[in-house]
Amino acid sequence: MDRVVLHMDLDSFFVSVERHMDRRLHGVPVLVGGLSDRGVVAACSYEARSTGVRSGMPMRMARELCPEAVVVRGNSMEYSKHSNVVTEIVREAVPVLEKASIDEFYADLSGMDRFFGTYQFAQELRERIIRESGLPISFGLSTNKTVAKVATGEAKPNNHRHVPRGVERPFMAPLSVRKIPMVGEKTYQTLRVLGVQRIATLQEMPSELLYQVLGKPGLDLWNKAHGVDERPVKSVHERKSISTERTFEQDTLDEVKLRGLLAAMTENLAFQLRRGHRLTSNVAVRIRYADFQTVSRQRQIPYTASDRVLLDVAEGLFRQLHDRRQRVRLVGVRLSGLVGGGEQFGLFELDDRGHRLSEAMDRIRIRYGDRSVVRAFGMAAQTIGRSNPFNGDPPPLLANRRQ
Repeated sequence: MDRVVLHMDLDSFFVSVERHMDRRLHGVPVLVGGLSDRGVVAACSYEARSTGVRSGMPMRMARELCPEAVVVRGNSMEYSKHSNVVTEIVREAVPVLEKASIDEFYADLSGMDRFFGTYQFAQELRERIIRESGLPISFGLSTNKTVAKVATGEAKPNNHRHVPRGVERPFMAPLSVRKIPMVGEKTYQTLRVLGVQRIATLQEMPSELLYQVLGKPGLDLWNKAHGVDERPVKSVHERKSISTERTFEQDTLDEVKLRGLLAAMTENLAFQLRRGHRLTSNVAVRIRYADFQTVSRQRQIPYTASDRVLLDVAEGLFRQLHDRRQRVRLVGVRLSGLVGGGEQFGLFELDDRGHRLSEAMDRIRIRYGDRSVVRAFGMAAQTIGRSNPFNGDPPPLLANRRQ
């Protein structure tokens, strides 16, 4: 299964929060930090950066470089509050989240295909963050943490960049060695002495030379210059829920496709549960109609990760909510009350056949990807809003909905 890592970074986070609270700051240079000349710039807007101002610079020097800038003291409580809003949005959407700092996130999307692919998923997640938090955010998507982070830097401000498998090395080659996250000022000066300014030069150097000059960090630097980074995305906080939703390009009345999409999303979430050795005790379904009226309903259930149970509950909730007379704009499903553990069957309710089917499908997905096998009932979902339902991939294997 190909590894997919998403890196997200809130653009000029402190400045963006201040602008969110005070619209008068939009379009003007902004410095956040100590107000006195002895203060330090904690953050600065892109308008201020264009004059040479940088974070960590003495405020006196920053004011000399950008005398028209508005200086704001800053509010750590507000920054934490807005960071938590974004964190919860991302945590609810991705399988594994690592919060690297107050404004920076890594997510492991390996094996997680939201019917359009992980790049489409990341774009939709970014749009949701901007819509719900009011803050600009950029992301990079690639096969590891280093390349994803560098891609985010190249995408800024308020944009995104995808570096697919096989393109990591040529993507990195023309960039300055400063772009590699582990290269600080001291390491950069050492590399300058060696005549190294571009990553392409590092790629051409023998790893033994970097080891002699920098020790073990030199080998790490050489690998990262080649777009190689095996560090895992580590989840610090245990997730309480997982969810997925889909906003249609055109509002729809097609109940068959709506039910098919809901089934496919529920099945995908159930796979994520089993892959993470988790169980859920609550299923919720949400529908948003063309007039933006949003309705939802949830149901408590015994702890499970069973496709059959979750599909039946989700379909029942959908039938209770759906008004066939109105076009649907969005449909979503959420599993919450998550705990660690494996499926347990009662003595008189053994579902060995369905359990074995799920295990077989999971093995195929882990080896060949999420779209490699789906239940026939969810096939209709793959054609909603897509001219090519398989996006160039071969048709998936089918599993009967009633199994």
